[in-house]
Amino acid sequence: MMISLAGARTLFFKELLRFWKVGFQTVAAPVLTAMMYLLIFGHVLQGRVEVFPGVGYTSFLVPGLVMMSVLQNAFANSSSSLVQSKITGNLVFLLLSPLSHWAWFTAYVGASVVRGLAVGTGVFLVTVWFAPPAFAQPLWILVFALLGAGMLGALGLIAGLWADKFDQMSAFQNFIIMPMTFLSGVFYSVHSLPAFWLQASHLNPFFYMIDGFRCGFFGTSDVSPWLSLTVVGSSFLLVSALALHLLKIGYKLRP
Repeated sequence: MMISLAGARTLFFKELLRFWKVGFQTVAAPVLTAMMYLLIFGHVLQGRVEVFPGVGYTSFLVPGLVMMSVLQNAFANSSSSLVQSKITGNLVFLLLSPLSHWAWFTAYVGASVVRGLAVGTGVFLVTVWFAPPAFAQPLWILVFALLGAGMLGALGLIAGLWADKFDQMSAFQNFIIMPMTFLSGVFYSVHSLPAFWLQASHLNPFFYMIDGFRCGFFGTSDVSPWLSLTVVGSSFLLVSALALHLLKIGYKLRP
């Protein structure tokens, strides 16, 4: 047990160093991208759109951009690490180590959560100049940030196990992660959608992450935060269970 804990801790720090050594690319670049979204959409729609009563559009947009950055970067961390290890061939050194599937999961998902929260914090600090923050229910902010980053870290682990090359990873990200993120209410309230797309949005777990996270800032949301917590928590457990199972059987890790 002590060996497993020590190994998980070592792998966790290795994953932290991996993304921090290229921090300009892994942290600064996503922060800049989010700021561009805020400048463009905030400038065009500020004063023209009011999603929640008394909440300006720029203020509404900030939590969505923060959470979007958390989710995308948590996914990118675990998925890119595994694919790079497969392509460069250094994955064999991890396979030779006495690490359990729990140690792999804890290290990869833990590092993904750290990267997601680091980028989200950076986005928040940059955007706070454009819209002073409100913290109506800060516990919801913390809960959904952690659950969202953990779920996307586990999903990235699954994608990294499945993909054998960067093209496959790009397809997973471009056709699954990006659409689910952008159609989750980052830039709008789902209640502004036609009936069909409104119902479709309620099948998207990313919507509940964004909506619950935003509720922590304004105390207002499209659905109950408790419903969001139930959906996000259940999704996290299901994705984590699948990731642990694939690690345990060595899916695409061993011949």
